[in-house]
Amino acid sequence: MNDRLPTAVEVSGIVRRAEALGEFAAILRKGDPDRGSLILMISSRGHHVTCLERLLGPSGQYIWQRSGPAESAGSAEIRDFLAKRARFDEDLWAVELDIADPERFIAETIAAG
Repeated sequence: MNDRLPTAVEVSGIVRRAEALGEFAAILRKGDPDRGSLILMISSRGHHVTCLERLLGPSGQYIWQRSGPAESAGSAEIRDFLAKRARFDEDLWAVELDIADPERFIAETIAAG
């Protein structure tokens, strides 16, 4: 059995973490509060950097992995990616983060699991 937090709680923590650092965070899509999948759309100064997706790893633990459109993708490509994922997974949560030091935020998020 895994020890994953309900998605709504995890999203709240991510948004609060970003806001505590003086960064921008917005929930783009709300999914199932307990078991929804989660994608972080990370940008810096309005330019797309990457997407992080929480996935179930081979060990049965959840991990963060880069996914989605490449760095500096346009808004149409990002919107299409999110729409496609939402059609595939109705429980999907999507959070937009616009942060000054995205690589540090990504590294800390991935390390935290």
